[in-house]
Amino acid sequence: MTTEPRREQLLNAADRVVQREGPSASMNAIAAEAGITKPILYRHFGDRNGLIGALTERHTAGLLAAVRSALNEPLERRDRVEHVLDVYLAAIESRPQVYRLLTHPEPGDPTGAGNALAPALRQIAEEITRAIQQQIDLGQDGPLLSETWGRSITGMVLAAGDWWLETRPCPRARMVQALADLLWGRLSAAADLPPMLAAPEV
Repeated sequence: MTTEPRREQLLNAADRVVQREGPSASMNAIAAEAGITKPILYRHFGDRNGLIGALTERHTAGLLAAVRSALNEPLERRDRVEHVLDVYLAAIESRPQVYRLLTHPEPGDPTGAGNALAPALRQIAEEITRAIQQQIDLGQDGPLLSETWGRSITGMVLAAGDWWLETRPCPRARMVQALADLLWGRLSAAADLPPMLAAPEV
């Protein structure tokens, strides 16, 4: 068996253990789930931080692709806003323990593993910024507003999604609506950019 399929098997085992035991899942438990010894697990990933990094790549690649696709759906603007919000909330809802592992540092954790999602969130902010620049006419303040909104929307949805996942005060659809209502005021007032004036893809 080649290294890559074996690595995928080990990541599948890590996913199962994290989903079952939460962010404190140990390398011992993951090795046992995979039916191997811990030294073999270390051989593939180096240390726990290396394993967290591999899990991060696995889960954030799909999330980024889904957000990018949602931002480019041929929908009315309000529907597109709700669709992007739902894509994100659905992703964290489907694997809540993995999400917690990637966003919440453990007490005394020197590796910073709980900040593993940060690079992906920066990319999501950049995707939202680019979509605003390409699709919405914000006048002469467009560059400033699109950058500000892209980062603010990402931070707001991260914080709100974190709280929603922890407390479950309402169904996901209602949370999507509540967030979209907050965003909608200024977004609804701006005109669409004509296609020939939209910022080019980079």
